[in-house]
Amino acid sequence: MAEKVKFALFGNIHQPKKSSSVVQLISVLKEYEAELYVDATFYKYLTQEQGIDIKATNIFEGEDFNADIAISMGGDGTFLATAARIRDKNIPILGINTGRLGFLADITPEEIKECISDLYSHTYRIDERSVIEVQTEGNASSLQGYPFALNEVAVLKRDNSSMISIRVEVDGEFLATYQADGLIINTPTGSTGYALSVGGPIIVPQSGTFCITPVASHSLNARPITLRDQVELTLTVESRNHNFLVAIDGRSEACSDTTKLILRRAPYNIKVIQRKKHSFYSTLREKLMWGADPRE
Repeated sequence: MAEKVKFALFGNIHQPKKSSSVVQLISVLKEYEAELYVDATFYKYLTQEQGIDIKATNIFEGEDFNADIAISMGGDGTFLATAARIRDKNIPILGINTGRLGFLADITPEEIKECISDLYSHTYRIDERSVIEVQTEGNASSLQGYPFALNEVAVLKRDNSSMISIRVEVDGEFLATYQADGLIINTPTGSTGYALSVGGPIIVPQSGTFCITPVASHSLNARPITLRDQVELTLTVESRNHNFLVAIDGRSEACSDTTKLILRRAPYNIKVIQRKKHSFYSTLREKLMWGADPRE
């Protein structure tokens, strides 16, 4: 008899054509007599909209759950949302990719059966990924949402307003003032996300760094800079319309330009389950087609 493992299942509710992967996963977990706890929103979507019969051990909402392993079914956006629900619970996350690119969720639906077998035979590894914590100072400065980012924190202009001015201090020492549409501060995990699309470098996980990358900078000599992640960053923003956006792993909030942002490494990591045959470098080759000859 297989050991009893408790799984918490999260998923994308906007992929009706990918529900067959969920059916396959549930079938495999049933073979192992696993305990299955399902996020209430995802459960409602699967049972009421997709007509899938799920024999769940329990249904949960919010952060009121615990498990041995969390499973995220979707793309990297779903994985980030799952990480925000996991928070500091220290539960490792397995990402099954039913989305597009998938750097975090890199297990294909075809690998589900073999991957679950790996979990039960303990033939996998766990990567520790650093997280950015955001704090605020100033009038009406408190953030309403979860102030932690696995990928990045982006400070951006609002709507079609003119560019903003972002003063950056590192451990209290002035670094630079960026005149730009925004600024991205990312972890190594986030280096293959938004930051990559604006010219930021790809950073190997566990490198112990943050990267600062301007978005549409007004200055041609503004370039990305990588810093050790033990520093504290202070951001002061000036804007003509006196407000700006803070996007934490894509969760956006409006802030007044009297708000000062303080960024530092969070006191916990997010655990990511990786199959032993997968590596960061193989993912780069497969997802970004490194070394591929476009003439072939």
